[in-house]
Amino acid sequence: MNAESLLAGLDAQQRVAAEALFGPVCILAGAGTGKTRAITHRIAYGVASGAFTPNRVMALTFTNRAAAELRGRLRQLGAGGVSARTFHAAALAQLNYFWPQVVGGQLPSVLDGKGRILGHAAEKLSLRVDTAALRDVAAEIEWRKVSGLSIDEYAAVVESRSLPGTMKPEQAVDMQRAYEELKDERKQIDFEDVLLVCAGMIETEPSVAMQVREQYRFFVVDEYQDVSPLQHQLLQLWLGTRRDLCVVGDASQTIYSFAGARSEYLLGFEREHRGATVVRLEQNYRSTPAVIETANRLMRGRPGALTLHAVATPRPGDEVPEAEVFEDDRAEARAVAERIATEIAEGTKPESIAVLYRVNVQAAALEQALGDRGISYSVRGSKRFFDLPEVRQAIMTLRAASVAATDEPLFKSVSDVLRTLGWAVQPPEGRGSVRARWESLNAIMGLVDEMPEGATFRQFTDELLARQAGQHEPTLSAVTLATLHAAKGLEWDSVHLIGLSEGLVPISYATGFEQIDEERRLLYVGITRARKRLRLSWSQRGNQPGRPTGRQPSRFLAELAPAARAQRRG
Repeated sequence: MNAESLLAGLDAQQRVAAEALFGPVCILAGAGTGKTRAITHRIAYGVASGAFTPNRVMALTFTNRAAAELRGRLRQLGAGGVSARTFHAAALAQLNYFWPQVVGGQLPSVLDGKGRILGHAAEKLSLRVDTAALRDVAAEIEWRKVSGLSIDEYAAVVESRSLPGTMKPEQAVDMQRAYEELKDERKQIDFEDVLLVCAGMIETEPSVAMQVREQYRFFVVDEYQDVSPLQHQLLQLWLGTRRDLCVVGDASQTIYSFAGARSEYLLGFEREHRGATVVRLEQNYRSTPAVIETANRLMRGRPGALTLHAVATPRPGDEVPEAEVFEDDRAEARAVAERIATEIAEGTKPESIAVLYRVNVQAAALEQALGDRGISYSVRGSKRFFDLPEVRQAIMTLRAASVAATDEPLFKSVSDVLRTLGWAVQPPEGRGSVRARWESLNAIMGLVDEMPEGATFRQFTDELLARQAGQHEPTLSAVTLATLHAAKGLEWDSVHLIGLSEGLVPISYATGFEQIDEERRLLYVGITRARKRLRLSWSQRGNQPGRPTGRQPSRFLAELAPAARAQRRG
């Protein structure tokens, strides 16, 4: 693919971003404005034009799924030699390489989770702490580390933190000290230590800094609004005195402040990097004008907010988002399931529909209502696709079969193997484990259509193994149920946003201005997931019969009117 052809399909602002190859570049990209297209074409254009050497480019993001998507797109654009990783994956690769040289021996093992050691720390301190509280303490440890605080510095601010249950500030500090001591005794490091140790090694070992900076010259960082102080520090160490850094982000989608993310690095990029090229992407290619108007109303006047402009023109069939109120959660869930059944009957694919909510407990009523209607659904964030037993078995069986593969068409080779495991062209009747197994195998079968023409059976299984390693999951033919946080980065034709009442959106423990503003941004993320249809709803009470009306509509709904028309239902 030649350099000029990589620019041909870009709009004017995307092209400006793609052609800005050197020096600091900041791309402020609103939801649905083609930011991934802009940065992948920028990288590929840099490679094709000879400005970038592929193995000297590092593209950084925050999830394995996003990194896998970047790698896939770059391969298709002829820039397969570019490294696209999460911050943690990049830091871990460097630690594994340099640790034997600098420290000697093997890198300490990385903990799968903090729960077990925290449990032992509680026992050591004679504290009774339940599983939920242990998770909260783990979150405090993560926040402290990514915020760049020592335990002593954390002790100075702990009283301003929201601590689990009845835990006292001094107990929270003692738990963290005991956790670190046990971890050191066992010669283990945790997820955040990977970044801390990598940063420390580059900072204190000139030879390591020299080799790292020699290896990577050009950096691209996606979702820059989610960068924490620790990640920002590590990025600066990777860069050294050089200025070839391109960042892309949207301050209106900063929804991880509780985990240390700070949009100030995005909004202050020009101050930090003098002479930076700043490009604004505001042409929305995803949503209908009605959805975009709803999103703009919510964020109007907020710091750093971009104003989205619809590329699509209004059509007679476009729906104006409606805010509906129901008597209780079950009535709301049943109504959503009824609407989804109608959408599917009218031709919308289940995988093009999502129901989004604030907290996981809201999924229970939805699962019941969808199950009663015989509608397949997938709860995002539950057991991961590549961890399912039937998926593991299918990958092993396919890999073994590919060793002795013939020259048959790829579809026949894969389908023959999957049939031996229970797959068929038509889904089984009814619900339950048999249908769930078929859905998993059918998702693998669907990946055949994503392979390039002429791909071999072995290439297909190589792709499967790469997806498994990166947890790059295929799309299941099922309605998605997800929290607003889990929906970030995804999109669907039809989105049902439920539970829009005070105490849920905004959540009850969001009390200060900054916390309420984060809840606003979270709702904005939910709204901008919708391509064609957006429905908003809330219920007046939970599922306890006989209890008086206790909920009020979310304060944000009033701001969305008249974009979101209010209706009383059920």
